[in-house]
Amino acid sequence: MRRTFFPVFCALAVAFLFHPASAVAGPAWRSWDAGLREAGTSHRPVLVDVYTDWCGWCKRMDRDVYARADVQDYLARKFVTVKLDAESADAARYEGRAYTSRSLAAQFGVTGYPTTLFLSAKGAYLGSVPGYSPPQDFLLMLRFIGDGHADRGEKLEDFMRAAKAGGARPRR
Repeated sequence: MRRTFFPVFCALAVAFLFHPASAVAGPAWRSWDAGLREAGTSHRPVLVDVYTDWCGWCKRMDRDVYARADVQDYLARKFVTVKLDAESADAARYEGRAYTSRSLAAQFGVTGYPTTLFLSAKGAYLGSVPGYSPPQDFLLMLRFIGDGHADRGEKLEDFMRAAKAGGARPRR
């Protein structure tokens, strides 16, 4: 029994340690074109996760932020979620023009990974957040866009400061 248990335990441990980050549960990611089409019909803004396969912080975002139930729930209710591989040659269309995923990332000025882009339901660029964001800060950014604070002309810095200070709490 002991001889059988140890090799099985080691195999499971190795499989767990080397499990690909892409297998982490997360939002229902769409391709660029499918996501923009869905946003147009659902009238929800778009969150674009711009990543690369080699990016450690991208994998940490997947594991620590996108895998959280509260983040997934909010994204599912308020956003259309898109993954964009900044090094891919996959075809994508934006504002009537043809791009690759790589050239589209460059079009938005993405130079580091991960970068989170926010687009309106009609595809208009709203802003971007470069780098890793801790889960609580990320949720506040989502609520800033998803609850319409940006549409009302509020500044992100003021919204974040008030929310962190316990002032006006963002709606869920």
